[in-house]
Amino acid sequence: MDKFTLISGTLFMAADIFAIITGGDTQLGLMWTCTTVYNRPQVCFTPDLQPEWLLALVCIFVGCICITTTIILLVSSHWDRNVLPYARWVGFTAMILFCLAAVIFPMGFHIDEIGGQPYQLPNSHQVGISYLIFVLALWVTVVSEFFVGKVCLPHL
Repeated sequence: MDKFTLISGTLFMAADIFAIITGGDTQLGLMWTCTTVYNRPQVCFTPDLQPEWLLALVCIFVGCICITTTIILLVSSHWDRNVLPYARWVGFTAMILFCLAAVIFPMGFHIDEIGGQPYQLPNSHQVGISYLIFVLALWVTVVSEFFVGKVCLPHL
């Protein structure tokens, strides 16, 4: 396994971890919503997602599966170099899915709980650390794809 494959695999693993973890005190999310009323215990429930956020969630979920598959293909390339082009394309698919999720997610800012417009978050709300970590995962996926592309280029 050469250094580009190792770097690419490590970056894809970091992107997968960043896309999965959630940080901070999530109050309104794709998987659950939590509310606290007058210092009572916090109540969490699964929200009814708008179509935009449901599509973003599906893109993130399938993207994480693609990244995990890419990591497996990169590891298996140690024994069979013929799988590297497949790793490249599966990683590219993950990158596209993450980009779609990042573009689609802000379309859901119009929900009643937020009260904004698509792509326009009102001043009374801000994105949380989970969204920022997801954007970091997107960028790490893009950089990983550059490395795996370098690995898959023909050597002249």
